[in-house]
Amino acid sequence: MDLTKTIAFVTGGASGLGQATALRLGRQGAKVLIADLNEEGGKATESELGEAGLFVVTDVTSEESVIAALDAAEAKFGSNVNCLINCAGIGIAGRTLGKEKPHSLSLFQKVLSVNTAGSFNTIRLAAWRMAQSEPNELGERGVIINTASVAAYDGQIGQAAYAASKGAIVGMTLPIARDLSRNAIRVCTIAPGIFKTPMLASLPEKVQDALGAQVPFPSRLGLPDEYAQLAQSIVENPMLNGETIRLDGALRMAPK
Repeated sequence: MDLTKTIAFVTGGASGLGQATALRLGRQGAKVLIADLNEEGGKATESELGEAGLFVVTDVTSEESVIAALDAAEAKFGSNVNCLINCAGIGIAGRTLGKEKPHSLSLFQKVLSVNTAGSFNTIRLAAWRMAQSEPNELGERGVIINTASVAAYDGQIGQAAYAASKGAIVGMTLPIARDLSRNAIRVCTIAPGIFKTPMLASLPEKVQDALGAQVPFPSRLGLPDEYAQLAQSIVENPMLNGETIRLDGALRMAPK
């Protein structure tokens, strides 16, 4: 897909992996809908992209909120989105059995609601609009990229909810790609390892270095733009479909 003819819907686009992706795609000629609950970061990203960017406060778990964001993008850019990149997500740590009580069911459900159901909500609504569009010269109508995690494969102690939510994203990648093949819409997932997102960047430098040292090579934290670079490659390569790609420097997480 030609980025200069792409209207990308990036959830979680106000910070971290999503912001890096929104900025990279915008600089390569795409129009970008920045969807997030973080108004400060969203407006800053929109300002950096200029006319190529549009920030809309968006709750990925709400049908009405996602539809409103898609409507706003169509109004500004003159066409439906043809690219969705799901980066919105949360992580809550907690053991199945804590020292004083079992894991909170409501917190477990919240993680799945945002990470898994939120991703599926944006997929179904964005794909519906993509399917109404005319295909490009290669026959494509759209591309969808989800964000899982290496925790989907080797989740650590305390990551039951997070690993379950990301494992579900990995599990639904192929069936959704098969579902949408008749609509000429591709679906892939990226499973990042340890990346320098705002949460990790707030840790002391010694802690960051220790985390990075766990990665076989390169022995450091991943950079958000390296995630964005892979997302760009997926958008541009029409043969990438139905696959989850680990982006982790050969990292395999220890139990803790």
